[in-house]
Amino acid sequence: MSGTMTSLERVETVLRGGIPDRVPVAMHNFIMTAQASGMPYPEYFQNGEAMAEGHLKAWREFGQDLLVLENGTAALAQACGCQVEYMAAGAPVTHGPAIRSLDEIDKLVIPDPYSAHPLVENLKMTRNVVREVGQQVFVMGRADQGPFSLASMLLGMESFLMALSDPTQKEKLHRLLEFSLEVVYRYAIAQMEQGAHITSIGESIAGPDVCSPKMYMEFEWGYAKRLVERLQKANIRLAYHICGNATRIVTDMVATGASVLELDYKCDLPKIKAATLGKSTILGVINPSEILDRGTPELVSAKAREELAILAPGGGLIMSPGCALSPLTPADNLHALIETTHRYGRYDSAGGLEAA
Repeated sequence: MSGTMTSLERVETVLRGGIPDRVPVAMHNFIMTAQASGMPYPEYFQNGEAMAEGHLKAWREFGQDLLVLENGTAALAQACGCQVEYMAAGAPVTHGPAIRSLDEIDKLVIPDPYSAHPLVENLKMTRNVVREVGQQVFVMGRADQGPFSLASMLLGMESFLMALSDPTQKEKLHRLLEFSLEVVYRYAIAQMEQGAHITSIGESIAGPDVCSPKMYMEFEWGYAKRLVERLQKANIRLAYHICGNATRIVTDMVATGASVLELDYKCDLPKIKAATLGKSTILGVINPSEILDRGTPELVSAKAREELAILAPGGGLIMSPGCALSPLTPADNLHALIETTHRYGRYDSAGGLEAA
């Protein structure tokens, strides 16, 4: 099949379960755009116009099919009252909870995405990008963290993880998770109201690298599923990100109904392909540090071809880093990722890969 689709058509075809002309490519490059802007990171990550232009500038250079828009993992936490530090050379991070104990849940207030900082700037970024390229490029307006990860920031990571294993705290934990679910839902809706084609959440600490599958099912899975179902009623699709080796829970992740699973290099590729084929799209899974940041173009190309051979047949793949790229990732490595996918990710009429 020849490359005749637009980027928007290509990604839409994959998400509908069809076979596009070739595997689409995305880049999780928001920190790189800050570095390339020349602005101080704290200023850049609180300026919607600057962030939009940063992503558009990167798209003009690399031509990826899907743009991933965000300012890190602390936006909702800050809007809910957490202390956030804007780093001089990285993404913003939380360094103080919004509440000191689960007895203070009633002090939390659901933020209005259209007035709360920095959500309003993130929405501006999405709106500006969609206005410029949304008719030809697929745009993901991230809804930041999912309920589980947001709750951990609101209470503080140590207190949250301790409460997970304390039966006396279960009811209060679920109250906090209910609050967090509503916060995420409202922000997801607002992102889509800017014209984004999909929204997404990150739930990295819910994965097996941090929490047991049992805890995942008790405190995370139901909230992710409910979020998916609520958004689906508004014809909104959700991408669902969990870092680390999520192989043990990938079937459960699929069962949430999420349109896209954002997975990383630690996963067992044949197993995640089997679990998602015909049910969900994989976005990933190239190692962003060892391969894309510190590797060579030749190594990037080799790893991309390995992934294509396993994950591309039958559709259901968007080639991407498995997590955020470092700010100084070599441009040559990203060009190698894109060029390799363009060359070796072409489909034939049966859904297999054409011989390059």
